[in-house]
Amino acid sequence: MDPVVVAGGAMTPFNRRKDGSSWRDWARNAFVAALADAALERQDIDVLIVASESDFFTLQLNLASVLADDLALFGKQVMRVEGGGASGHLAVQAATMQVLSGQADRVAVVGVEALASHLPGATVSKLYGLSFDAWTDGMTGIDSTALYALSAMAFQARTGADENDFAAVAVRNRDNARLNEFAHLPLASSVDEVLSSPIIAAPYHRLDCSPLSDGAACVILGRGSGLPDAARDRARLVGIGAANDRVRLGERSDPGHFGSKRIAAERALAVAGWAHTDIDIAEVYDSYSGAQLQAIEGLGLSADVLADERAERFDAQGDLPINLSGGLLGQGAPVGATGVAQVLAIARQLEGRYWGRTPSRTPLRGLVDTHGGIATLCAVSILEAP
Repeated sequence: MDPVVVAGGAMTPFNRRKDGSSWRDWARNAFVAALADAALERQDIDVLIVASESDFFTLQLNLASVLADDLALFGKQVMRVEGGGASGHLAVQAATMQVLSGQADRVAVVGVEALASHLPGATVSKLYGLSFDAWTDGMTGIDSTALYALSAMAFQARTGADENDFAAVAVRNRDNARLNEFAHLPLASSVDEVLSSPIIAAPYHRLDCSPLSDGAACVILGRGSGLPDAARDRARLVGIGAANDRVRLGERSDPGHFGSKRIAAERALAVAGWAHTDIDIAEVYDSYSGAQLQAIEGLGLSADVLADERAERFDAQGDLPINLSGGLLGQGAPVGATGVAQVLAIARQLEGRYWGRTPSRTPLRGLVDTHGGIATLCAVSILEAP
């Protein structure tokens, strides 16, 4: 069977839109650019899969049908995928299954979210609270930063990580973002600047947190035999996996360990036929600085994540570069688009045509990690170079 190829892709800037444009414009722009990258026409698309976390952010129910109309895709199979922060990534996995099942030869995945300019930040924070258990968490007034902070404190207590380690992650990711033309927060900062920024929920300071962003991203997946010559020699998606955990942190054996990531990663690696040590580069879900270290540990990419972090193993010059896009901390976090953009970044890195910071050594195998909740719903995908 032909491999699943990331035939093309594109993204808009992730930022705060003040130009009067809307999520419908961003989605259309990303889709049109992805079509061009894949050398395809609209009529070549068999299925459209749309990712968006919440109707509150777009004020549009039945989002997939509306976007299909905007994109002039008619007589197609159309669906929407939602899984919190994993929405975009799960949409890519759904597209992979469409291709592998023989239901489609070419699937467009569009992820979009309007988080930064549509609603006040305090309102978005309250809505995010409802993405956990609304009865026990969201409606009590606790927000996502506080829940992530509780998990981070448990991680610190077990591993000995401190606020300096977290701040170093934030500094590196935003420095990586300085070479990414689509990034929301490209910054040259220092650990001291992160630690001197206001406390949001200890141990997290403001600069430990990813921003609320607007934006869209699109990838097109297909079978090699059904693609134009220009799109066949692209990165291949060779393994997918997903797993969930208890929703409420207090019901987990270790609230600081992202255990379901290990299950998702092992499932994806088993499909690809690789081991954790075969991964050359990764994009992981760093909604908060400490969450990046928790993700790396949970995925099984490091036997001692704290030692590896302090040894700069995850830098562009290290042997496992992570979040060279800038991650959520630097590139930004329009939720529905996040996982789609992660897949695009790894695909372009493996193809040698990425627009931003690149690793010191040519990568052959890449991993994408995303989650919803506090690593409650985890998705992992494995890509390989052409």
